[in-house]
Amino acid sequence: MDYLAGLNPQQRAAVENTQGPAMIVAGAGSGKTRVITYRVAHLIEKGIDPFNILVLTFTNKASKDMRERIMKVVGAEAKNIWMGTFHSVFAKILRVEADKIGYPSNFTIYDTDDSKSLIRSILRELQLDDKLYNANFVYNRISSAKNNLISPSEYLESAEIQSEDISNKRPLLGTIYETYAKRCFKAGAMDFDDLLYKTNILLKTHTDVLNKYQQKFKYLMVDEYQDTNFSQYTIVKKLAAAYQNICVVGDDAQSIYAFRGANIQNILNFERDYPDLKVYKLEQNYRSTQNIVEVANSIIANNKNQLEKNVFSDNETGDRIKVQRAFTDNEEGKIVAEAIIQERTSKGYNHNDFAILYRTNAQSRAMEEALRKLNVPYKIYGGLSFYQRKEVKDLIAYFRLTFNPSDEEAIKRVINYPRRGLGDTTVEKIIVAADKHDITMWEVICAPQQYIEGRIANQLNDFSMLIKSFAAESKKLDAYETALYIAQHSGILKELHTDDSIEGRSRYENIQELLNGIKEFAEREDIEDKSLAIFMQDIALLTNDDRQDDKTRDTVSLMTIHSAKGLEFKNVFVVGLEENLFPSQMSLNSRTDLEEERRLFYVAITRAEKKLTLTYATSRYRWGTLTNCEPSRFINEINAKYLELEVVKPTKSVLGNNSFDSERRTWSQQREAPSSSAPSKTPVQRPKTTSILPKAHVPTPDFAPDMASAFQNGMEVEHEKFGFGKIVSLEGNLPDVKATVFFQGLGNKQLLLKFAKLRIVK
Repeated sequence: MDYLAGLNPQQRAAVENTQGPAMIVAGAGSGKTRVITYRVAHLIEKGIDPFNILVLTFTNKASKDMRERIMKVVGAEAKNIWMGTFHSVFAKILRVEADKIGYPSNFTIYDTDDSKSLIRSILRELQLDDKLYNANFVYNRISSAKNNLISPSEYLESAEIQSEDISNKRPLLGTIYETYAKRCFKAGAMDFDDLLYKTNILLKTHTDVLNKYQQKFKYLMVDEYQDTNFSQYTIVKKLAAAYQNICVVGDDAQSIYAFRGANIQNILNFERDYPDLKVYKLEQNYRSTQNIVEVANSIIANNKNQLEKNVFSDNETGDRIKVQRAFTDNEEGKIVAEAIIQERTSKGYNHNDFAILYRTNAQSRAMEEALRKLNVPYKIYGGLSFYQRKEVKDLIAYFRLTFNPSDEEAIKRVINYPRRGLGDTTVEKIIVAADKHDITMWEVICAPQQYIEGRIANQLNDFSMLIKSFAAESKKLDAYETALYIAQHSGILKELHTDDSIEGRSRYENIQELLNGIKEFAEREDIEDKSLAIFMQDIALLTNDDRQDDKTRDTVSLMTIHSAKGLEFKNVFVVGLEENLFPSQMSLNSRTDLEEERRLFYVAITRAEKKLTLTYATSRYRWGTLTNCEPSRFINEINAKYLELEVVKPTKSVLGNNSFDSERRTWSQQREAPSSSAPSKTPVQRPKTTSILPKAHVPTPDFAPDMASAFQNGMEVEHEKFGFGKIVSLEGNLPDVKATVFFQGLGNKQLLLKFAKLRIVK
């Protein structure tokens, strides 16, 4: 078989051994996707029915790429594999089995905005303070409960959870969760977390359904297993229980989604669940130079909690990793922009060979300004998705109502758009009537005379007849014809067409683009059902990571490191490598959090193929205050022989007035070199040191942090790392009080007291 010939021995062993539990530990750039696709192709070549194979991924793009690769080996049979994201696969199963858990098969899938809108409605109805019960916080709390398979009743009955909510002055979180779940159920809607949570309920309460899918999915493969949460872990374990032909693929060193509920223990403890496990380690990195791989290895070696592996590269040695120090974040942006221009000019790279990666989205500002000033084209990833734009969501809300008129959030979104005399007061009356009679908003709208007093019955009747007409047309027309009919008869096209402003024209063009996408869907030959309902299912399951690859535009990529996972670029700049920024200040309270930050840095480094540059600033504006910064501890964790420092000095340039000359040193030379936090003609002489970081403060032996509520202006305090200081000011309310503390030798630092771990001295 030719496809096996190009595999190295470790890859080939992982592909050929298809029976029983297996774990493929795939280091960065080690050909993981090739191994997964060839392993599936090998199963089919051995006579396994593709209908009995389930492959779970974390992005639609990953599953699409894999399917295309498998088709090149086994042909059209690849279309019969059950392959997709966790959410798309189990949404498909839930639509078949929905009646068993009381849902309609045409249930709506709420996105994050829909969920938060519903939560805000519930907060208003319960007359709760939306600052204390912030919709984002409540949403994340509910999401966390579902991902840990905690039902509303279990949440309310848990003494530990209730005690925690009461201590945080949010005792009604359980009531909100319970109300939210009931409202979603009444609206025939599931949110993203429900697609997994309800699948768990389905498999737990209906053993016949569990047995059906255990027999169907005799072979399971899970990509990026280190990113699975408890809910995903439980589903996979149940489905694999009958045959145990489960293969998980991942890299514990790239587990960076704990904030989404990902549990690194799932991969670290996989052998505990499957004692007969076979482990295959893919350790050869085909992507990066030897120096980049060695730098990544020296960083991740500092993590104690990891699977042992020895990643190596046979590629060229490559350049040392450049470390550049700037005096401000704006200067950091200019350094990076000029370096891109210089590298393109000298090496002939395209703009899309470069990526600028940062820890937080806020850091993009300085980079954008610098790139714009030098006319360097760029694109920011992670901005507003096309499907999140208002006008697109408005039309999609009409689509949703066409197939599920009980959809409460869709009703609220378009009942008065375009305007038809059904404003907020009417909506409130509908909600009150629906709650009073325990029926849906749609049932009230369809029989307004029975439930609402006043003169709005005619408008409500017209609205209900409009939606019913859309449903009738959808049964006769394909996706595009239905969508166009709804866009025209809802009044949205007319509304936007009459808006002559630049914004109005842009919104009209976005609607046209949506219709174009539906037209393309309706003309596809690889799908049988070309209805708008199927199109809606597809777009509802798009993930944030399903970015459109825009190969036609030659632009520098700007993105957070989380967004960059799975991508690769010839030249990578990792910016903002400063303490309290990267690693994040909130990660410094525990080894677990700090190790996740280190894994995030590892991911950033391993995006680079040819050249890697690390930058930091000695001062940066944070929360409106210019703050002195110290280099990230991560820089010092890198073996100095792989690094080269480039100290920048302001000078004139043909590219602009504020440019930089540079003086190259090895990192060992930097550790003995004069240093300064601001440009100076006469360098400040400093004693020699073995580290670029200041000597760490040794806390007093009886150090114990005080409660956030105990601090006052003027108090002298001690910090475990920064030493002794004085509180200059306090801002905000508990529990989110922010303190500005002056530390000797470090200047002012702003700290959130609930994370800072300060001790009152006097």
